[in-house]
Amino acid sequence: MSTLAKADVLSLSVPERIQLVEDIWNTIAEFPDEVRLTDEQKAEIDRRLDAYLQNPDEGSPWGTVRERIRSRR
Repeated sequence: MSTLAKADVLSLSVPERIQLVEDIWNTIAEFPDEVRLTDEQKAEIDRRLDAYLQNPDEGSPWGTVRERIRSRR
C-alpha cells in the first residue's frame, strides 16, 4: 500500500482534497458492516428516532434546511 503524506495532501487544491475525501468515504461505505457504532451512538440514534416518532411533523425536510443554510450566505 502506498502512503500519502500530509504535505502531499496539502499540495492539492481544495476541490482535489474534497474529491480525495469523497473517494476515501466511498471505499469505507462499501463495507458498512465494518463501521461499528458505540453504545452512545446507538443510544443517540434511538433517542432521535423516538423523538421523531412522537412528533414526526416537528422537524424540517432536508431540502428546506439546505435552502435556509444557503440563503444565509
